[in-house]
Formats: sequence, C-alpha cells, structure tokens
Amino acid sequence: MDLGSILGLVCAFTLILVGNAIEGGRMRDVTQPTAALIVFGGTFGAVMLQFPMARFLAAMGALRTVFFPDKENPEQVIKQIVDFARRARREGILSLEKELPNISDPFFAKALTMAVDGLEPKTLYESMETELATLEEAGDLKSKVWEAMGGYAPTVGILGAVLGLIHVMQNLSDPSKLGAGIAVAFVATIYGVGSANIVLLPIAGKLKLHSKTHSHVREIMLRGVLLIQEGINHSVIEEQLKGFLSEKQKQAFKSAAAQGAEGASRAESSPRAEAA
Repeated sequence: MDLGSILGLVCAFTLILVGNAIEGGRMRDVTQPTAALIVFGGTFGAVMLQFPMARFLAAMGALRTVFFPDKENPEQVIKQIVDFARRARREGILSLEKELPNISDPFFAKALTMAVDGLEPKTLYESMETELATLEEAGDLKSKVWEAMGGYAPTVGILGAVLGLIHVMQNLSDPSKLGAGIAVAFVATIYGVGSANIVLLPIAGKLKLHSKTHSHVREIMLRGVLLIQEGINHSVIEEQLKGFLSEKQKQAFKSAAAQGAEGASRAESSPRAEAA
C-alpha cells in the first residue's frame, strides 16, 4: 500500500473541510449532487471522446497502482543478474535455460531467452529497446488520460457555474433566493478546480512516476542480459549495474550483500564444526 497517496488524499480533503468549517461553512454547502453530475459527467465524457475506449479503461484500471503499486526492486534484479552471470561464466549461458520458467517478469524472460538462443547482441538490443519503448508509451498514455481529465474538469466546473447562474438570473424577482442560488452555482467550480488539483493531476503524476520506475528497472534487466551475453565477469557486471541505483539504494544493496555473505559463511562453517 502506498501510504503517501492515501495520506495525501486524507490530508487534503480533511484540512480543506476543516478550513471551511472554521470559516463558518457547512458540509451540506459543498455537497451538491447536481454540480457533481455536471462536472464529473462532462469531464469523463470529454475524455472518452478524446481517447479510444481501450485506453480509457486501461487508465481507469491503473488507478489501483496509485494506492497499491507494483513492487519494483532494482536491487533484487541486480542480485539475480549477478547470480546468473556467475553461473553462465561457470557452466555456460545455456545453463540459464532452466532458470527461464522461474523469471516472473515477461520482459526479463524474453531478453534472457534471446540471449540463451544465441541471438546477436545488436539484434537483441534493438528488439528489446523497441519493446521497452512500447511499454513506456503505454504507461505514458495512462497518465495522459488522467492529465486530460485534470485539464477538462476546471473548465466543465465553470460551465456548471454558468448554468447555475442562468437559473439564478431567472429568479431575480425573488431576492431571497439570490444568495443561496449563487452559492450553489459556484459549487460546480469548486468541484472542477478541486478535483483537478487534488485528485486528477496528482494521480497523473504518480502514474508517470511509476512508469519511469518500471522502465528504469527494465533498462537494468536489458543491460544485465547483454553483459551476461558478452561473458563479462559477475563482479564487473555488479559494479556497472549499481550505477543505475541511487545512493540510498546502493547502501541497501551493500547491506543486503553483506548479510548474504555472512549467512553463506555461517552455512559453510556449520558443517565443518559438526565434522570436527
């Protein structure tokens, strides 16, 4: 669960409503089903007109990843690649064929399959680069759908406010209804501007960030497979791939490697102690 996304929404809506209450406002003052129908109905309709239905539905499905993102662990990927490189240097790259069913990522599995099959490095790189570009484009389109909604919502909110003011102008003969009517009319603007800047555009930004992280990990996979194919020593591969990591990730990778080495040392010393 992405606590930042959940806490961000809770913080934004709670503090806005608290501020409204401090100013003397009431919850029912900003709860207008008609305004919500106009703003959200108009926004979703405009976006469905702009994008193909398949893209629209894919973007709606991607909303889950904002709160429950797919776990990307570049440190674990590098560790797996280094293990593969060590084995390939010792037993040959064909020995990695039996590891292919255990690879959960389709991109990684496809790249390694091509390497095991003896595909030329240049051809492998060009093929996987094309696939990576396609994955990046698909991820960017999902964020663009939400960006489009964030662009349409304020404008549709103004449209809702104008519609409300039209009804107010029709009741000028009754001054007692003017204040309440104008207030209701501007609720549509609140819905449009608020939903765009608190929900829709932040979701687009989060999806774009997830897409970049996803592509970054796939770049590590592709680079690692190419280095394995070249027969580079596993320690050199590890140092090269660590260049993709941030300083914090490098420290985490170093700590995990140290713990793994310590565990392996203990495992080796235990049989010796029992034999003695």
